[in-house]
Amino acid sequence: MASVPNNRFSQDESRRNADHVSFLKHRGFRWLWIALGLSVISALGYILIDQEPRPNGGSWYGYTLGTIGLVLIVWLSLLGIRKRRISEGQWSLKAWTSAHVYLGLSLIVIGTLHTGFQIGLNVHTLAYVLMMLVILSGIWGVYAYASLPKPLSANREQMTRGDMLDELAVIDRQLDSAAQPLDRAQADLVLAALGQDVFYGGALGRLTGSYPGCQTAQALAGIEPGSSEAAQAVSDLLSKRADQLGQIRRQLRTKALLEIWLFVHIPATIALLAALLAHVISVFYYW
Repeated sequence: MASVPNNRFSQDESRRNADHVSFLKHRGFRWLWIALGLSVISALGYILIDQEPRPNGGSWYGYTLGTIGLVLIVWLSLLGIRKRRISEGQWSLKAWTSAHVYLGLSLIVIGTLHTGFQIGLNVHTLAYVLMMLVILSGIWGVYAYASLPKPLSANREQMTRGDMLDELAVIDRQLDSAAQPLDRAQADLVLAALGQDVFYGGALGRLTGSYPGCQTAQALAGIEPGSSEAAQAVSDLLSKRADQLGQIRRQLRTKALLEIWLFVHIPATIALLAALLAHVISVFYYW
């Protein structure tokens, strides 16, 4: 009976260890090897077939690869539904995500061989282009989730978004008070900086981290610190405000880079499924 708690402890420890393993390394790269095997078999089949002209989408081998590719695409597109279900075991979310990534990459080989390298202005090529767009955006998504969370966390410095905005509000109140003794021109620069929306710049500004119309930077450049004691105090506060804005903008940019791929990946997946439906219908119609 004493062995039961030990076995349970061992199972719990193994589960905890598995939880810390990246989905890319899940089960010793199981799905990477499966995807590589599927790609190699597909390529060897295409190379070894003694047929002229070479196999294309209308050949028996093209239909075989097309069927495999279609099944994979439909199955991989179900990841969004799978995310809403919590379960453990062989088909945990981590296992499904690992399969999604590696089998999705294998579609580069399977889909390309299915076309027989025949590209034209038709719905078949449209489906292929959309498939490649989905895969490329997915590659960016994997890179983003693997590399961006660390700088995102480091930039926060244990502060939440609300904390960053609260810190900026404190600086703004100090600036408003410190700017009172300034002349009209300098005070207007400070007021323009305080009146500018923290989140100005739109999507382009967030993605590039470039804010050429930043009023805080213009105020900092327009006020001479050594001209008076008040100007020095305002300049110091503007520097603090610029630093705080920089932290907020870096956070916004990193989050935008982390999420932007979904605005391509998901719509492109939906368009791909529609194009595949048209592709299949047209193939059977003209068969």
